[in-house]
Amino acid sequence: MARSDANTGAVRAARAARGLLPTAQPAPAGRASDRLARLINESRPDQPSVVRELGLGAIQVWQTLLARRGGRHQTPVPATILFTDLVGFSTWALDVGDEQVLRLLASVNEVTESVVRARGGSIVKQLGDGTMAVFLDGTEAIEAAHEAICGVSALTIDGYRPQLRAGLHTGTPRSVGDDFIGVDVNIAARVADAAGAGELLVSDATLHSADASRYSSRRRRFKAKGVPRELEVYAVVPRYDD
Repeated sequence: MARSDANTGAVRAARAARGLLPTAQPAPAGRASDRLARLINESRPDQPSVVRELGLGAIQVWQTLLARRGGRHQTPVPATILFTDLVGFSTWALDVGDEQVLRLLASVNEVTESVVRARGGSIVKQLGDGTMAVFLDGTEAIEAAHEAICGVSALTIDGYRPQLRAGLHTGTPRSVGDDFIGVDVNIAARVADAAGAGELLVSDATLHSADASRYSSRRRRFKAKGVPRELEVYAVVPRYDD
């Protein structure tokens, strides 16, 4: 049973199946299922496990069913929106086979999903070589973004080391079904587009919603179509005073 649980092919298949399952949006308060998912996710994380993947998948389905039974929020919901994507991915993908591309995307998605969930966020959707996620807490969103950037930079696929960039904006997007829409979503995407490899950019709204004393921030020149002129954007890195 232990060998079957750790079988590489079975783990990969279970993980791929879980990636196809719907994901519920975050609840206003911590759910028991969220705490259970965190405990499962943190159980021997260094060892692949079919049982862990199936357990997390079951929780995703349960949360989605509950959300659909109770209805979706159609009014704006205060949230911090995260967008990520890989820098230089398209150029690299042209020179390698589909197998390497799929391996890379699976690994990047696994890292990103793991840190987002651990920080109380929720994956909204995968965007090819990127991810959209939402958080109820700005500080947790910043921490998750940094951890995703660092985690992805530690990956190696046949000698290639991917580089992630990320952007955050806090506002009141509108929840529609399994997605979020609105001006604030567009702003978050534009902020992410302006980031460089391994860089996190956040809007002033996100920085003000977080514990700013925990970060070093540097204002960046920023201009994008459809974004308010008064929006300020900062490159943010954690302080390591301890």
